[in-house]
Formats: sequence, C-alpha cells, structure tokens
Amino acid sequence: MTKGQTKIRRAQALREALENDIAIGRYPAGTRLDEVTLANRFEVSRTPIREALIELSVAGLVDIRPRRGAFVKDIGIARLIEMFEVMADLEAMCGRLAARRITAAELADLKRAHEACCEAHEGGDPDAYYQANQLFHQTIYRASHNGFLIEQVSQLQNRLKVYRRLQLRVPNRVAGSLAEHERIVEAIAAGHANEAAEHLRQHVLIQGERFNDFVASVSTHRQESEVTTAHVSAAE
Repeated sequence: MTKGQTKIRRAQALREALENDIAIGRYPAGTRLDEVTLANRFEVSRTPIREALIELSVAGLVDIRPRRGAFVKDIGIARLIEMFEVMADLEAMCGRLAARRITAAELADLKRAHEACCEAHEGGDPDAYYQANQLFHQTIYRASHNGFLIEQVSQLQNRLKVYRRLQLRVPNRVAGSLAEHERIVEAIAAGHANEAAEHLRQHVLIQGERFNDFVASVSTHRQESEVTTAHVSAAE
C-alpha cells in the first residue's frame, strides 16, 4: 500500500469513527469537535482530523465556522423525513434502470452483497450488516449506468448514513430489510423495472409504523445525548 493510500484510509477510518460517535450520541448536536482533543484521542496529527471534519461537513453532519471550529449539526425530524422521501425516489429510479441495464457481473455482485447481509445478520454483527447493506445499495446505483444519478444518490446516501444506521437499530428492522432486499434482487434479476422501483421506494421510504419507530429511535438517541452532556457538564 502506498503512502497516499495509507493516508486516505486513515482519514476514512477517522471519519467513520467520528460518524459513529455522532450516531450513538457521544457527540450530541451543538458539540464543538476540537481538533487538538480529537488528535490526542486518536493519536494522530491535526491534519487527518481536519480532513475528516471537512468530509463530515460535506456530508452535512458538521458545521465548520470560521475562527470558531467544527460543530455537530442538529437536523430536525421534518428535514430528515424530507431527505428520506427524496432518497426513496432516487433509489427507485436506480432500481428501474438497473432492472433494464444490469450486467451479469453486476447481478452476481448484487447477490453476493445480499448474501453478505444475510451472513452479518445471522452472525449478529450490526457493523458488518451496515457495511454490506451499503454495498448492496451502491451496487444497484452502479447498475443504473447513469453517472449523474449515481452522483446525486451517492451524495444523499452519504448525508443520511448516520440516520440509516440508527434506523437499523429499530427492533426487527434488519429482518424486514433482508426480506425487502430479497424482493428487490428478484425484481431486478427478472428485469421487472417498475416492480424493482417500487420495492426500492418502499424499502427506503419512512412511513406508517416505520415513521413512528424512526422518530422514537432518533428522539431516544437525542435524549440520551442530552443526558450524557448534562452528566459531563456536572462532572466538570
């Protein structure tokens, strides 16, 4: 591995670690992410920390303010639902095109990604499931063979990563997600474009009981964050 590749992987690892900390509430909304403190925590220089924070800013999770630093953003529930609505339609479009354009090699990749999701679920490994789930969706994006669409859906996927991870914490959601994956793979493999699109839309869209579960999950996450912050402040 070259020095440049090592640098990229280190920045990615830092970004994912910080992203996960935001998801679990270690850094609640409004928290200032101090470069020196983070550099000491991860035992690296400030440069990779700064690069990771810039990536999180591009993803919409962090707000970088001149001469003040980086702060964790607070995204309201209503805004999140709007973003998921757009994501659902973008993924539906990817599914429709993929059903018409997917190659044999890409279909094999999609089936392997689905199998990896199944194995992660059976092994009780939520992190492995999350990674395999990302790959599953990205494979469908690529199979659309529409460069502009791939750019747009990938950007929004990046912005929603933390919240899609939270969504997977809802009880029984992973099992439901797997069943939906199965239907999506079958529709794409059969070339049923409209069916693939609708399955993907419903897979991503947050409505009905899933809406209530998602709101409860995010609210619990934020309440736990507030309690943690209060305890830290009291200790100081």
